[in-house]
Amino acid sequence: MVVNAADEKYQLKFVRAAQMLLFANAICDPPLGQITVVPPNQNIVEFTVLLESSKSFPKQGWETVLWHDGHEKQEWAELALEENHHDAHPVRKLSLNSAQLSKVYRRYFSGHVSRPKTGEPIHFTLKFRTSSSDNWRWVREHCNAQDGTICFQPRDMPKELKDYLQDYSSALSVASVESQTPHTKLWSLKASVKAAEGKTSGYADTSLGTPREYSRWFSLVRIWSPWLGPRHGQGNFSPSEDSILVSFLRRDGLHLVLLAVSGVDEVLTVFKPDSNGNVAAHARNDNTEKGQSRVIVTVGRTCDSAIAAALYHARDIVIGKERFSQEEKQAMEDALDKGVKAEWMENWYDGLTYCTWNALGQDLTERKIFDALDTLKNNDIKNARELILVVTNLIIDDNWQSLDNAGESQFHRGWTDFDANKKGFPKGLKHTAAKIRDDHPNIQHIAVWHALLGYWGGVSPTGNIAKNYKTRLVRKSNELVGGTITVVDEEDVQRMYNDFYDFLLDSNIDSVKTDAQFFLDLIDDADDRRRFMKTYQDAWTIASLNHFSIKAISCMSQTPQILFYTQLPLNKPLLMVRNSDDFFPEIPASHPFHVFTNSYTSLLTSHLNVLPDWDMFQTTHPYSSYHAAARCLSGGPICITDSPGQHNLPVIRAMTAQAPQFDGSAKTIILRPGTVGKTIEHNVYTSYHEARLLRLGSFHGAFGTGTSFLGVFNVSECPLKELVRLNSFPGVREEGEYIVRGYSTGEITAPMRLEDEMAVVNLAIEPKGWEILAAYPLENVAALEQKVAVLGLLGKMTGAAALASSPEIEQEENTGRLKIEVEIKALGVLGVYISTLPALSVADNVMVVIQERGVPPETVGISKASDKVLEIDVETAWWEMGLKTGWANTVKVVVYVK
Repeated sequence: MVVNAADEKYQLKFVRAAQMLLFANAICDPPLGQITVVPPNQNIVEFTVLLESSKSFPKQGWETVLWHDGHEKQEWAELALEENHHDAHPVRKLSLNSAQLSKVYRRYFSGHVSRPKTGEPIHFTLKFRTSSSDNWRWVREHCNAQDGTICFQPRDMPKELKDYLQDYSSALSVASVESQTPHTKLWSLKASVKAAEGKTSGYADTSLGTPREYSRWFSLVRIWSPWLGPRHGQGNFSPSEDSILVSFLRRDGLHLVLLAVSGVDEVLTVFKPDSNGNVAAHARNDNTEKGQSRVIVTVGRTCDSAIAAALYHARDIVIGKERFSQEEKQAMEDALDKGVKAEWMENWYDGLTYCTWNALGQDLTERKIFDALDTLKNNDIKNARELILVVTNLIIDDNWQSLDNAGESQFHRGWTDFDANKKGFPKGLKHTAAKIRDDHPNIQHIAVWHALLGYWGGVSPTGNIAKNYKTRLVRKSNELVGGTITVVDEEDVQRMYNDFYDFLLDSNIDSVKTDAQFFLDLIDDADDRRRFMKTYQDAWTIASLNHFSIKAISCMSQTPQILFYTQLPLNKPLLMVRNSDDFFPEIPASHPFHVFTNSYTSLLTSHLNVLPDWDMFQTTHPYSSYHAAARCLSGGPICITDSPGQHNLPVIRAMTAQAPQFDGSAKTIILRPGTVGKTIEHNVYTSYHEARLLRLGSFHGAFGTGTSFLGVFNVSECPLKELVRLNSFPGVREEGEYIVRGYSTGEITAPMRLEDEMAVVNLAIEPKGWEILAAYPLENVAALEQKVAVLGLLGKMTGAAALASSPEIEQEENTGRLKIEVEIKALGVLGVYISTLPALSVADNVMVVIQERGVPPETVGISKASDKVLEIDVETAWWEMGLKTGWANTVKVVVYVK
């Protein structure tokens, strides 16, 4: 046995270098196999390499070399990287796989490369060895890692469309338009589409040419009529489905975005690849007059800014072209004049929701709903230190309605009556809702599901609805189920919706989930598409606003005409919209892709007038924490669909907190970041199959003082290790100093800045694994030589979202003490990072007051995960002291440090 100075034992005494090399692993940032974009104001690219070697072998010195072509004449040459021998750098293992820490040596190497004078991309790879007498090992062969690429953005962007697209059709009308987004350029393209003739739509295909000098592309495609999903490629643009948004990453690091605009003048436009490798705009015109397909082309220094520029201009087009009738405009104004109550927004957006769909199955009855809610109530934990499990919102999903054709598939059943079916709800919907509200006063809102056209099979031609409203038989395409369907006709749609929603309000139902909206796009005949497409959207929008204010969910509605006509304009409150296909509990492979899809779809939906809903999930599922972490970062609602009695309380605790109320009670809320979560800029062009960690970014608070969240998810089937640089966190400022904390372990890095050579975090994530990192800005109290950050509620996935406002950190003039004032909207354990805390005594140097009263000493202590984190058990102190909030329902915590 060989023992080194650190008294570590090894299995082998005599080891050849080749053996040690065999078990070594290199991790690089910028990453190998990917493209990294360098902005025009950055002239130096810092490289960090982590070399891991097994502790089964003796500790050895290693050499690491960066091999790249960033030299004159683009010749390949080597750059020897220097090892960082000191321990002061902030690289830390913030990982679910912490058990592996003791099994490997980790050495960090760094170096930098300058921007080439030519501006051409740099390609690079790595090689390493144990000593100068040994052979080099190339990562290409050893780790199957492809070369990395660095693209350098030019200081001046090319100005003409022809600089970005080549060989586009002369039939296109091109206009340069001033962009509303900084550092972007924009063009509006139009092409003629022939008129519809009778029941046959007019079609046109117009070539947009080929994007110049691009290396990768990303697109949002119509995976089928109601849903969007991401597709990626590195060669020719070749998705198998129609696209509505495409972004190309050019060799110069600029992003070329194409957006197909629909919902204007009855024209639907999508992108298709043609046989020559060009991008073609494929348009369908349902109007009896000649129409125009519309495409917006933008170029930006970030993909997100280019997408934003395109959608801002699209909004101008939609608002400029489409006009409500005076009656419709008045109805919209009346709905908005009723106002949106603050408590509605808080409960609807921030309340925990329970849905019956996966939980209770499709054979739905009121007895199943009662039993499920009673089980939830019986699972309540009344201890002040524990979660009180109460849901704020209830969704009664599909199969409550009165339908015809019992026993047939859902697509052959039609809606007969407003009230619930007698078999499952014998005393009617009003009785069901009243009993729920009586037995469960915590439930503030009850929603029911219905399809936009009534049900999956439309309206029953023999039911009461068909007797009371004019109907029409329309033909459907064969995409889902062909044939015909009966629907309420154009002239009675608004009246039907008003009457139905009047009935729901009278039945104690105050919200709806309106599904299957894509059926409007399945209508086959041009005259019926023209007749119903906007009529149903307008009728539902006006009726839902008039009756339910913001309390409506739009589902299966990522059809282009609905995205642009209903979800893009800013003329109404934020609409909650399902962001992807369903949560499928029985399909294991669907769960990573579900999170992946939502992350990429949000690149578009984050710029719409919607709050993306990532769908319900079950807290006892094998992927429960995976889904929970994603929902917390999404910025949208959280809905569970647990089977009765099957609740994972630790997962629910991590997502939620108790919000104290003015009357002395408390309710469960989710901790929703202030921005919509989406794939970060660095990963836009990374495909699902590239064995890379999905990085999902979100932000909470004011710019400069807020918290940046970065969720990392392993969507592959193998363990992944990556270095995460500080610039991956959204909203991080160049002049700021930050600490990064890992949710799972509570570990905290040393302070770091963007320009630091080693401003990286090392992560190792197993399959099905995830982690949430939070970057907190440090407030430097120079006179006291202290650095402070408020971490929010510890033990919560997005605990910083509990902060109701930016913390106030200052030195008191009269006492010289450090004062940290925090306002939070929920109870829990508040964490405060204080750089000098290890040298202080909590008993002698720290005082904490809540609502101007001193807290019990036992509720304040130092974190076991970090000796620089002060923990304040606000929840225990709150209940023990019998405190109450003011009218704002927030809790004021002040920490004094002397």
